[in-house]
Amino acid sequence: MFAKGQTVIQLFEQFSPKHYAIPDDRIGLQLGTLNKEIRSILVALDVTDKVVDEAIDLGVDLIIAHHAIIFRPLKQLQTDTPAGKLYEKLIKHDIAVYIAHTNLDVAEGGINDMMAAALELSGLTPLEEVHTEKLYKLVVFVPKSHHRKVLDALFQAGAGYIGNYSHCSFNIDGTGTFKPEEGSKPYLGEVGTLEEAQEVRVEVIVPDNVHRKAVQAMLKAHPYEEVAYDLYSVDLKGRTFGLGRAGKLPKPLTLGELNEKVKAVFDVPVCRVVGDPSKTVRKVAVLGGSGSRYIRHAIFAGADVLVTGDIDYHTAHDALAAGLCLIDPGHNIEKIMKTGVADILRAKLIEHKYATEITASQVNTEPFQFL
Repeated sequence: MFAKGQTVIQLFEQFSPKHYAIPDDRIGLQLGTLNKEIRSILVALDVTDKVVDEAIDLGVDLIIAHHAIIFRPLKQLQTDTPAGKLYEKLIKHDIAVYIAHTNLDVAEGGINDMMAAALELSGLTPLEEVHTEKLYKLVVFVPKSHHRKVLDALFQAGAGYIGNYSHCSFNIDGTGTFKPEEGSKPYLGEVGTLEEAQEVRVEVIVPDNVHRKAVQAMLKAHPYEEVAYDLYSVDLKGRTFGLGRAGKLPKPLTLGELNEKVKAVFDVPVCRVVGDPSKTVRKVAVLGGSGSRYIRHAIFAGADVLVTGDIDYHTAHDALAAGLCLIDPGHNIEKIMKTGVADILRAKLIEHKYATEITASQVNTEPFQFL
């Protein structure tokens, strides 16, 4: 069985939800329809003419890419322009294009985590926080016979996390009263009779991204026809998500040694480097894409070096004056997302027993040549 387009995106957004994106970012479905069966998906960094040709050759129904193909509202669609020809080709071959940009940068396990993992960084923190997880408290009253079943269902749905602790709950024994009215089918007691039942009040913290799933899991495990429960927001800070990462190397390296490692793991022929190649570096900041704006963030995080793309001349001077080293391997190192996203989404589709195929694009979209 092949997944529908909406199902593919629902599974993808479990990992990289839209609300992680910075305001006004061009994300989501940009061309085509998801209201169809998806037999094959191509994951790409950029949607170029060669990438579209690759998708056509593979019989792809959907491209999931990092960089948008539509940056601003279209006033007209002329098929004799490069962009117009690209859109026309996609439409003629019924290939939809879905974009995950800063939400994929921010996501746990997303591009910045992929970059950090490639450099074996540990103790990761975001360079800039952009989203704080909203938390709820779910309170439900459960008969003692089903206490463990309901609690396990909540934990399996993702409830009960507080910081680095899982399976957190508070449970109070008490007596519940109810009177089944005409037309009811009570699990306990009889219609028209006031009943008392030994119940447990269960309290768990539920993050926003799973609160609906947790409620449904609780209702499914609960034996009552009408379940008494409360769900309310709490003034607690959940997990924070952000752009970039800062973390420590497994062992200190010189800037020159780290540069060689960057070239190897990101498969780039050359990097621009700011700083003394013999300087020892221990803490590294990484940010996929254009990182000139994040010099101060890297310094504030205590990084010795920032690995990012598109560093301009004046920013390089500012970093040098501040004592921050830079390694610029180019914007295209975000290509690490191709295999990363393909692996993650493939696992989710297999888990749900879908036969939809996923391929990481083999097209090199680096526009620069190093001569």
